[in-house]
Amino acid sequence: MRQATNWERCWGTNENSVCRFFFLIGVSILFVNCIIGNDHQYIFKSLFFSFSSYVRFDIIRRILTKFFGNEVVMVMGITDIDDKIIKRANEMNISPPALARIYEEGFKQDMAALKVLPPTIYMRVTENIPQIISFIKQIIANGHAYATSKGNVYFDVRSWGNKYGKLTNHFSLAADTDKQHVQDFALWKAAKPQEIFWASPWGKGRPGWHIECSTISSTVFGNQLDIHTGGIDLAFPHHENEIAQCEAYYQCEQWCNYFLHSGHLHVKGNREKMSKSLKNYVTIKDFLKKFSSDEFRMFCLRSNYRSATEFSDESMDDAKNLLWAISSFINHANTYIKGQLVCEPIREDVLWERLANTKVNVKAAFADDFDTSRAVSAIMDLIHHGNRQLKAVTKEVGSPRSPIVYAAIISYIENLFNTVGISLGERQVISEERSPVMLSGVIDELVNFRIKVRNYARAVPEATEVESTVQSQEAKLEEKEKRRLLLLEREPLLQACDNLRRDLAAFGINIKDRGATSTWEAVDQRREQQRTERER
Repeated sequence: MRQATNWERCWGTNENSVCRFFFLIGVSILFVNCIIGNDHQYIFKSLFFSFSSYVRFDIIRRILTKFFGNEVVMVMGITDIDDKIIKRANEMNISPPALARIYEEGFKQDMAALKVLPPTIYMRVTENIPQIISFIKQIIANGHAYATSKGNVYFDVRSWGNKYGKLTNHFSLAADTDKQHVQDFALWKAAKPQEIFWASPWGKGRPGWHIECSTISSTVFGNQLDIHTGGIDLAFPHHENEIAQCEAYYQCEQWCNYFLHSGHLHVKGNREKMSKSLKNYVTIKDFLKKFSSDEFRMFCLRSNYRSATEFSDESMDDAKNLLWAISSFINHANTYIKGQLVCEPIREDVLWERLANTKVNVKAAFADDFDTSRAVSAIMDLIHHGNRQLKAVTKEVGSPRSPIVYAAIISYIENLFNTVGISLGERQVISEERSPVMLSGVIDELVNFRIKVRNYARAVPEATEVESTVQSQEAKLEEKEKRRLLLLEREPLLQACDNLRRDLAAFGINIKDRGATSTWEAVDQRREQQRTERER
């Protein structure tokens, strides 16, 4: 595969150059599972295994734009006509484009749920048939394709010589009666009975899969593409054939500069990829009932986008624990910044140096084939050293405080994770539908009210030293009794504060009392339950 070991501006040296980015949805039916309900309505479930690629490449896109400052124009090609769509549409008595549009809308909803940014442009195959026909005609005119008596058009692989196979060095051997050679592949398919078709110079028919993507990307970007992405299973024959088609059309040496291929998602203990055909998949909606989109992003960040990745509850829990550790550090650091956490003297010079080194290491990792795993490790190392100095002491030692360095660390960490699509700056409470509802301000007000109530309940006046010397023994006993009765009177207020803390803990809100003040943090209830069970 043609890939950069270190990121560089493959499209030129101009700082204002635009990165041309093409992403393929592929055959729409692969991304959905259609189930007919008892009420004869159709339920479409987007498959989770396919979407891991979209999240991984969304992370890369965000790094290119938000971290390196590149202007990215992203086109997403949508195959809204193919054999499976036609077959299903005929069964449902609906047009294939209409059925594909239903699939497409479900796909977009799931992409939004996973926080994948929409492309700059969506391009549907059925809206570009004239351009596809024109593209095929030019390849024929350039001597690299031929039409058959049956109305099919094939790319002539032999005419392309040793230039075919430059991406994978693989060749197709699929037999077909009207091909001239077994390696040739279809550009235009003659229509079959009861099939949707378009008129063409070769008769009624529809495009082949590979030519669709070549035409769509060329319609927007012309003869040069910077980055083409897709799953590793698309490298051959799909991407290989795209290269041949475009370079034969433009008569150029190199059409695309970089192909980025994502690895498969594997079920734990099984070497087979997660797929619909093997029935070892989970739908997006079911997945998001158990885990959040941020947790899956962290799962993706922990491995290289090209790597085959093992998926399991354990690996997702690892990602969840990392997010918890990051959020916990930010909460503790904020507590220190606000003066609510008393620590030993902070080695500010050490932390400034650690922060500077982390920035260098993260940038180097992102520039090295988008090595997000190495970047996350650098962040966790910074957090480790930050936590080491946030050790609470019982008494104020009167040493100078260093809140600014922790504020800088928090700002860097939050901005970095925001860059890759993970939200750490705002604490979130998740509703039953798992849509983020920002209640941070509400909880802040509730905790502040509880602080006032708790401090009032505990604020029983003590006898002064002067009073204690002049008071008789009887008066002292009387004063002590008054304080006891006052404490007894206010005991329900303290009990209510404790009850509120306990009740909020059941919703994942953990209140920590720190002398005359209190702080709160959102905790993972499932993680806390697992920890409690281990302690037993």
